[in-house]
Amino acid sequence: MPQPRTLKVIEVFPSVQGEGLRLGEPTIFVRLSGCNLHCAFCDTKYARRGGDDCAPEEVIDLVLTIRRLFPCRWVCLTGGEPLLQDIGALTRGLKRKGLRVQVETNGTLRRPLTADWYSVSPKPPKFSVAPGLISKAREVKLIVTRPLSFRDVQKVRRKFPSKTPLLLQPQSNLDWSFRKGWVLVQRSLRAGLPNVRLTLQAHKVFKLP
Repeated sequence: MPQPRTLKVIEVFPSVQGEGLRLGEPTIFVRLSGCNLHCAFCDTKYARRGGDDCAPEEVIDLVLTIRRLFPCRWVCLTGGEPLLQDIGALTRGLKRKGLRVQVETNGTLRRPLTADWYSVSPKPPKFSVAPGLISKAREVKLIVTRPLSFRDVQKVRRKFPSKTPLLLQPQSNLDWSFRKGWVLVQRSLRAGLPNVRLTLQAHKVFKLP
């Protein structure tokens, strides 16, 4: 008899969405283990490996338990890189319970999912994005690292439709990164790049998980 498919889960917790266009909205986060990239600036290195084996039904039950005390409508699947794992059953189950599902991904992989919101964050040096995600992205996030150049911003902006916001997110809310992000936004305006915005990590400002 085949064994039930499980997921490697690092943590499940309530908070507010601290990044992107959904910033400030109450959300339950499901952090999955594993990543196919190893970015030096990553602030969730602990999610690259390990985690507990959980069936999708177990994760859904835990989300619903949290929701009784934290009655929000959104669940965010994050990592690591959540698309490394087969999260189809998880997303379908969450949707059947009336929840809306956001997927935070580096954009290099694609799975056929019933997600409501894709947040795509292409990573250096190639800033690769799977073709199927380009039209699905509701927002694109670029981390403002020291090596990030205006040419990189141009490259990523051209990959996506102009109606999809490109968010420049300072690295870990560091002062130098805020300043650099502001410079890049001004250069984008002067160069006629559409829909480039400056954002931040609000959960770190409020000291939330």
